[in-house]
Amino acid sequence: MDDLDSASGIARSALKAQATRLRAISENVANADSVSETAGGAPYRRKTVNFRNVLDKELGADIVKVDKIRNDQSKLPTKYDPNHPGANAQGYVLMPNVNPLIEMMDMREANRSYEAALNVIQAVDSMEEKLKGLLK
Repeated sequence: MDDLDSASGIARSALKAQATRLRAISENVANADSVSETAGGAPYRRKTVNFRNVLDKELGADIVKVDKIRNDQSKLPTKYDPNHPGANAQGYVLMPNVNPLIEMMDMREANRSYEAALNVIQAVDSMEEKLKGLLK
């Protein structure tokens, strides 16, 4: 049962990590049009989630953890809108560096990873129930 517990623990860590990633992606999508109302102010910056492997001594296996949630420092696009309150002296507004297409693709990938981890947990639970039935 130790191997089943390890498999379940690894999958649970993946669930938590992908849930964090899905929350960051959702925040990005929600703020895809969030710009500053102050002239020359900074708009919303896309968030990215970085993972790292951590040795879980109790499980005796590497699990995944969220390392850092960072702001994407890629170049902010501009849009010419001289009437916008956030426009600079030249009439350009800094826009968020969120590309909805990329966010949707990231969301699909994170969702599939989440589902895969959930399937592992369900398979482990099923195996444990069958093993308990055999041992009776």
